[in-house]
Amino acid sequence: MSASHSRAALAGVLALALASATACGGSDGEKSANGLEQSEVTLGTMTVADTAPVQIALSKGLFKAEGLTVKTQVIQGGAAGVPLLKSGRLDLSFGNYVSLLTAGTKDPGFKPRIVADGFRSASKTHTLMVRGDSPYRTIKDLAGKKIGVNTKRNVSTMLVRAAGQPQGVTFDEDRNFVEIAPPAMEQALKSGSVDAVQAIEPFGTQMRESMGARMVADLSTGETDGLPIAGYAATEKFVKKNPKTVAAFQRALQKAQGMAAGDRGLVRSILPTYAKGIDAGVAASMSYGTYPTSVDPAALQRVADLMQRYQYVDKRIDASAFVASAP
Repeated sequence: MSASHSRAALAGVLALALASATACGGSDGEKSANGLEQSEVTLGTMTVADTAPVQIALSKGLFKAEGLTVKTQVIQGGAAGVPLLKSGRLDLSFGNYVSLLTAGTKDPGFKPRIVADGFRSASKTHTLMVRGDSPYRTIKDLAGKKIGVNTKRNVSTMLVRAAGQPQGVTFDEDRNFVEIAPPAMEQALKSGSVDAVQAIEPFGTQMRESMGARMVADLSTGETDGLPIAGYAATEKFVKKNPKTVAAFQRALQKAQGMAAGDRGLVRSILPTYAKGIDAGVAASMSYGTYPTSVDPAALQRVADLMQRYQYVDKRIDASAFVASAP
């Protein structure tokens, strides 16, 4: 082979190698461009008013602006998200703090880290509802009865138990509570399969307007008024491995939380787009809590202390230990 042919062949090999390297490095180039360890995450969420900021962030491209693609998976409650986080099928999940703190305390292998606060209660955001023709008028009347909750041993059951204690009523997690997905609670009340339901907005208002359901107890008053209800968590392993990805999620969600907190009309308009069966009328008349833009360990400790009082955990836990460190 002549020298010129050798140089031409070598040039061709180098060109092919360079083209191959460029093609294979396309996704890596995109990752380095936005600086994220993982540019796509799967998030567990629920079709309740609490998660309106997630929908705001998706609809307004706030995650995309951070170089992050967020895929959502609907879960029934925080307890349902725990095994999905542990297995890696979810990268992050919305969940009530009782379920997250309980699982993190009782299972040494599960180390949830709260990356963002989600929702705090206000009057009538969590209620105990019965049928309009029900003979039950007060929470005392429900002693020994069946109450529908989204999942057992979570914030819903704790709110019911906290409301019952001052009235001398003790509810048992297994005997008195029945697990029902929030959108199915109306039918459960109608059929009589339960005597009452612990309704999360917007479903409490929906049941009142559509079937004449009646509130027998506001579960967001007194010591549970303004209580941190739920937030967004990942495993400690995920947070340590993907600090930039977590920070991007936090920035986008913080913006969305602020938008939800400052513009109730925005929340009202987006609710019917993702909450099954919720129309504009329900969204306009329902009760709303607050959407914090940061995690307050002192406020979260209120939840942990109530958990100890109602024996969800054996001893006092330090809620701040579950909060993800700043990236």
